[in-house]
Amino acid sequence: MPRIAVTSPIYIFLPHLRDELRKVHPDVRFKDKPERFSEDELIAFFDDCDAAIIGLDRITDRVLSALPKLRTIVCSSIGLDHVDAAACRKHGVRIAWKAGLNRQSVAELTIALMIDALRKATFYGRGLRDGDWPMWREGRHLQGRTVGIHGCGNIGKRVAELLQPFGVTLLASDRIDYGDFYKKNNVTHLPPEQLRARADIVTIHLPKNASTTGMYTAAVLDQLKPGAILVNTARGGIVDEDALIARLKDGRIAAAAFDVFALEPIKNMELVNLPNVVATPHIGGSATEAWEAVARGGFTGLTDNFLPEPGIYPFD
Repeated sequence: MPRIAVTSPIYIFLPHLRDELRKVHPDVRFKDKPERFSEDELIAFFDDCDAAIIGLDRITDRVLSALPKLRTIVCSSIGLDHVDAAACRKHGVRIAWKAGLNRQSVAELTIALMIDALRKATFYGRGLRDGDWPMWREGRHLQGRTVGIHGCGNIGKRVAELLQPFGVTLLASDRIDYGDFYKKNNVTHLPPEQLRARADIVTIHLPKNASTTGMYTAAVLDQLKPGAILVNTARGGIVDEDALIARLKDGRIAAAAFDVFALEPIKNMELVNLPNVVATPHIGGSATEAWEAVARGGFTGLTDNFLPEPGIYPFD
């Protein structure tokens, strides 16, 4: 039986999953605190283990060099930008990961953030706690808006499906042609610059990799339709936050709704304190149902895994 070390915080918050895993793999140890380990702590915790089940712990060449016995890493996470694919291949460490297990959770939050930004619910809620009851309380419907989905993978598709009853015009941009899906769900596929120019709401559902990190520069943000709303429930670091702040202040971008940030825990409080920003602390995949799906998806990863190739999905 393999010896397994688990650092994913899911098993701390949902302890019954520990019992489920122990029934299949008795030789397992669990981290007892939710904070991420440093490299040295990871090395010590994974010592003498054949496999590891991780959350967002950073897997680097230094970590793997110190753990010659480690053969498999199961990622109970949404993206894989915290795992060095080249280092895994160099050391022959296999990766287990399944995409889209939390798509319902992230998609629901995405739509909630859209509505919050349009109706200014967070803005008025902040004022209400201070005793403010404004005479004029304005907002806009989601119905009738044009929504642009940048990245139409598992989560982007689910957002499009959940938006069907809202009477919106749907645009999508993705490097893969999902023609059948677009036709079924009345989605118009456009290049990203055209999507940004036409959409009232742009929602980002891209993985974080070499091609997307820093993609939404000042110049790209200026492609957004004047008065648009920008939503990001994907990954921090895709959007230039300083450039976004400037455009939120002068009104070129009407509002932003972000669940992810360049540095987490967040350091740039100027962004989240703006009155036209809705911010949440990376809770997109944090529904209990999503946590359980991700954790159970990882159970099979101890035997169903692959040797990663840098530059090849999901590491491209």
